[in-house]
Amino acid sequence: MNKIFWVVLAVVVLGGVWVFGTYNSLVSLDQGTKTKWADVEGQYQRRLDLIPNLVSTVKGAANFEKTTLTQVVEARAKATQVVIDPNKLDAISLQKFQEAQGAVGSALGKLLAVAENYPQLGATASFRDLQSQIEGTENRIAVARKDFNTAVMSYNTRLVQFPGNIISGMFGFTQKAYFAADQGASVAPAVSF
Repeated sequence: MNKIFWVVLAVVVLGGVWVFGTYNSLVSLDQGTKTKWADVEGQYQRRLDLIPNLVSTVKGAANFEKTTLTQVVEARAKATQVVIDPNKLDAISLQKFQEAQGAVGSALGKLLAVAENYPQLGATASFRDLQSQIEGTENRIAVARKDFNTAVMSYNTRLVQFPGNIISGMFGFTQKAYFAADQGASVAPAVSF
């Protein structure tokens, strides 16, 4: 009986160590996705913070298209209203966030394209600096999104692999959504000379 007790005790202890180890690795991966999500939000916020300065600089250009400026300001306002709970990084929430940020990107693209029609605007140092900062921010956003997707892949993989799938079910861990390519991104733009 004494040997059976020690064998059962060893099995219970090893099982506990296994459960705690798996649980802790899931918690670490979950926290990693939340950290990477915060990085994504930070880069998008950086872009949103640059917009008022860009709009102010562009307003000084004579006869600049007011509708373009209005579109940028409205897209920024809508994007600031979309907030995602880092504990609920599901596909629907991420899609809403992506749509709002996509509208900002589209409006900024139109603004910068229209600004090319105003050489005096392009000649100002403040406009060139803001344009450069926005381009740099767009690159940072792309890197942050890639890093987030990598963290989500590690987390989701651990959730579905054994023994993570057992522990995740016991403790309510759920898969997180990835950033997807924007609609139309798979279609190459037409170039004509």
